[in-house]
Amino acid sequence: MATTFQLDTLKIRMNDAALQRLDLHHRIQRALRALIMDGVLGPRVKLPATRGLAKSLGVSRDTVENAYVQLHRDGYIVRREGSGSYVSETVGIELRGATRKRAKLEPKPGAAQPGTGLSRRGRAILDSGGVSDQQVIKAFATGLPETRTFPTGVWERLQRQVMKDSRDHVLLHGDPQGAEPLRRAIAAHLNLERGAKVVPEQVLVLSSTRQALYLCAQLLADADKPILMENPGYFGARKAFEAAETRIVPIDVDAQGIRTDLLHADRSGASCVYVTPSHQYPTGVTLSLERRLALIAWAARHGKWIIEDDYDSEFHYDGSPTACVQGLDRHQRTLYLGTFSKTLYPGLRMGYMALPLELVDAFSRARSIMDGHTPQILQLTLARFMEDGHYHSHVRAMRKLYAGRREVLLASLVKRLDGVVQAVRPPGGLQIPCLLPQPGWTEEKTVRLAERAGLRLPGLSRLYAGEFRQLGWLLGYASLTAYEIEDAVLRLSNALSSA
Repeated sequence: MATTFQLDTLKIRMNDAALQRLDLHHRIQRALRALIMDGVLGPRVKLPATRGLAKSLGVSRDTVENAYVQLHRDGYIVRREGSGSYVSETVGIELRGATRKRAKLEPKPGAAQPGTGLSRRGRAILDSGGVSDQQVIKAFATGLPETRTFPTGVWERLQRQVMKDSRDHVLLHGDPQGAEPLRRAIAAHLNLERGAKVVPEQVLVLSSTRQALYLCAQLLADADKPILMENPGYFGARKAFEAAETRIVPIDVDAQGIRTDLLHADRSGASCVYVTPSHQYPTGVTLSLERRLALIAWAARHGKWIIEDDYDSEFHYDGSPTACVQGLDRHQRTLYLGTFSKTLYPGLRMGYMALPLELVDAFSRARSIMDGHTPQILQLTLARFMEDGHYHSHVRAMRKLYAGRREVLLASLVKRLDGVVQAVRPPGGLQIPCLLPQPGWTEEKTVRLAERAGLRLPGLSRLYAGEFRQLGWLLGYASLTAYEIEDAVLRLSNALSSA
């Protein structure tokens, strides 16, 4: 511990880049405080007189005096009339050297450490590892749409119009349920394109599908109570339900979608079931009409809720997509979830729900507690984007583009990896499930080899619950050009061949 004042050390601290924007007396005060906190200036060390320090630093005496006054007020120094200013003895060992100690004591990011002070829920969330989203385009990453062709010029023009027409109104807090023009546009889209039966009053605008899933878990199921979910199923949904401390009961999926006979046989007491009927995640199968009706009947008979995640139904390539469950449900037991992250771009961070009328107030109030509202500028811009027909035109163009890219990926897999994987041709969506039927090729091994070649192979097995787990990959292709797809498959083939 130093026992004398060192002027050069103070000057070095004052020149720290983080302090350059501060007024001069604040820079002196912060630099001295840092030296005290780090233990460089120990208890009872005498500070220079204000006149002498001012002369050494080339500043006015008042500047140094203001710094000393603030340090005295904060308790870092004591001032004795006729004697001078000294580092306080009350700044104990708990504070001195805190920066160095913190570096030693802080746990590694993501590591669960005893005594962190987290709640049971907090510890479970930490241990879960969260859900990782792709920040850059990487071969085979799932859920990423093509963003390079997004009509940014149109979007920017509409946003300028919103700012001009709405002025400062869009800078204020918005309705937790969502801006009325966007709710109206969403309802019109769902009724026309998805066969839904929705009025604007039923629509809740959110930041994401995961937020919708978390709200469902919070409002429809108590902690430690069950929620039924497709097996295999969407990883993000499982994480959202687990974060709300619910217990997941898997319901198997076959070639016709979720097995409704298992729903009728369930005795867990679950209040709701999560399904992806239009394009089951990850198998790609479509829930048959017979089972859709059976699902609706089950919910009505037993007072259950259906959480229908229609995450990429706009991208159906083989014939017309089947109408959503919500439009068939005359009993109003279905909560419909949609997102603009896949139809437009992920950075928009906007999704929505179409709720039974009896649930709208509860979900809107819960949303107001969670994060208040979605930015009005984005909502009103998107509303005009939809009202003017740009949304429909963009989705139609992307549907054609993705259909072609799907064919390129299927052909490349047959050409390069025939005998290694069996690709399951999906009727739509942004990814293709690929199975590993041959012994000797484990999912773990292929994922590791692909990673070395700079490729992301999302594994299938993690999406299963229970003992049976299908080994394979889920290959995303929507964000890749035809050349990028062929190049990635070639690199993957070479990586596997080298092993």
